[in-house]
Amino acid sequence: MKKWYGGVLVASLFMLLILRYGFLNNPIGEGYMANSLSNLTNPLEWVQSTFPPALQSPQNSSQAISTNAIVISLFAMRKTLSNEEKVSLHTWTLLQGLVNGSQALPNGLDAIKEAVSAWNNLMAAVEEEKLSHYANDSSNKRAKEKQCPHFLNKMNATGLDNKGFRLQFPCGLTQGSSITIIGVPEGLLGNFRIELTGESLPGEPDPPIIYHYNVRLNGDKVTDEPVIVQNTWTAARDWGDEERCPAPSPEKIKKVYGFPVDELDQCNKVVGKNSTIIHSEGPKRSAIQDGSRTRTYFPFKQNYLSVMTLRVGSEGIQTTVDGKHITSFAYRETLEPWLVSEVRTSGDLKLISVLASGLPAVEDSEHSLDLEALKASPLSPRQSLDLFIGVFSNANNFKRRMAVRRTWMQYAAIHSGAVAVRFFVGLHKNQIVNEELWNEARTYGDIQLMPFVDYYNLITWKTLGICIFGTQVASAKYVMKTDDDAFVRVDEILSALKRIKVNQGLLYGLINSDSQPHRNPDSKWYISSEEWAENKYPPWAHGPGYVISQDIANAVYKKYKEGRLKMFKLEDVAMGIWIAEMKNEGMKVRYEKEDRVCNEGCRDGYIVAHYQGPRELLCLWQKIQDGNVAKCCGD
Repeated sequence: MKKWYGGVLVASLFMLLILRYGFLNNPIGEGYMANSLSNLTNPLEWVQSTFPPALQSPQNSSQAISTNAIVISLFAMRKTLSNEEKVSLHTWTLLQGLVNGSQALPNGLDAIKEAVSAWNNLMAAVEEEKLSHYANDSSNKRAKEKQCPHFLNKMNATGLDNKGFRLQFPCGLTQGSSITIIGVPEGLLGNFRIELTGESLPGEPDPPIIYHYNVRLNGDKVTDEPVIVQNTWTAARDWGDEERCPAPSPEKIKKVYGFPVDELDQCNKVVGKNSTIIHSEGPKRSAIQDGSRTRTYFPFKQNYLSVMTLRVGSEGIQTTVDGKHITSFAYRETLEPWLVSEVRTSGDLKLISVLASGLPAVEDSEHSLDLEALKASPLSPRQSLDLFIGVFSNANNFKRRMAVRRTWMQYAAIHSGAVAVRFFVGLHKNQIVNEELWNEARTYGDIQLMPFVDYYNLITWKTLGICIFGTQVASAKYVMKTDDDAFVRVDEILSALKRIKVNQGLLYGLINSDSQPHRNPDSKWYISSEEWAENKYPPWAHGPGYVISQDIANAVYKKYKEGRLKMFKLEDVAMGIWIAEMKNEGMKVRYEKEDRVCNEGCRDGYIVAHYQGPRELLCLWQKIQDGNVAKCCGD
């Protein structure tokens, strides 16, 4: 008996050594993962039975420990999760390689580290909720029903002290959100500040300032004239470059007026300009008799009431004063509106009221009459899809996702199982948003969580996630990428693919074959020579809607596993770069241009319409239902 026991012990140790050798020679577990996934009905089971591999860094041993801790925290599957909850993590578990430096994007590692804290907090809340459920305690659920209000207001705002007034947004802002501030500049100087701030990072006492709007009625060190200064601040980068309105010099004027934001000037040209004011005591008095004087236009005036509105656009924040557009401010890297947690006012401003509307709000699924029709059909690993559609979305874009579910996700091809749709969403820094997102994912089964905090410059990772899901989780003939503010005519996409009759090496969409990188550092599309050295991009398809064949999506996943996938922060251009590399390696590529993909807005006869809000999506779907015609809404 002892000999038998000793033999088993020796054999066990020998097997452990073999397994350890295998992991060291295959650091991301490629062979094991591929073989295991092919034999599992649940692609997540491999995580539960294997220890996440350590990613070593010879330059910095402490970094290796930190990286290993990240992998364990994010990718070791928790036993408390149900099978329904794991559905939202199919792609998550296959993205471990993002922690590797070879898959890096700007701010990527920081976004993954931030996700560790967000994920652990979310899982703690989920486990607490389950314990409360087992104890038949419904108090938590009742308290959370209205965590994300659509509307907030403070009338007769008298809460000003030496730190100013604050209004918190429990679930951040989203495109279309607006904040209206009614007040009177007063005091000795009449200077005041309005700031949109985010969540404080651990170890940092002050939160980032996502938008700083500073009105200086008596000028400053640069000018004696009234001026508006816009900027951002973070603990890591301090203050950014000021944007002044009006600009102080001709060079600055060119910069300020040269790059519109959401098609609006960064500074209205009338600000700081002289205008002639004619005084008259009666209708018959002439300007010569009364005389005239010039006055410099500025939207704010000391001791006069002002109504100012900040509106969240697709490219930046727009401000109007008394109904007139005054400034635009483009979003800066990692400082996006969905991360805003509150608005602050300070200085010589007597507040009358603050009103916030269009905030991201969650629909109550318990009272939905068509809930079952909105849920995603489960995928079978044995059933191939004609088309898989991955949709880019942000965590608090609740309304957009619901609009997509109620409109083009109701096409018959989706209900029949020939086409599947999933939203690809990163985590949020806000705990409430993550909890609501998790509940939404459990309810509808159509969300794929990404293991990083959502920043715009990381969207290429979502493209990778879509390729992974379309080939490794589902088996789709074609894979499509779109956005949650796009309307997709699924039937027409399928008809076009059948007409083309190309199922290998295909890129189908609005192809751009003659574009160059923006080299001006002031451009919002700026690309340095280090990021892309060539003077021209290879052909690529615009992001609102393009389709690739399965072999391209498979090749993207293979290059990612091997650490050979070149990351580029413009996701649609990145796909063009990847396909060009495949072409150079011998793949036969077919670029099929589709002019019915509307990159900016809607055009009658569209196959994809972009920049469509929830109301527009519902309107477009109604027109399809009424007459099966692709007619745009609005003017």
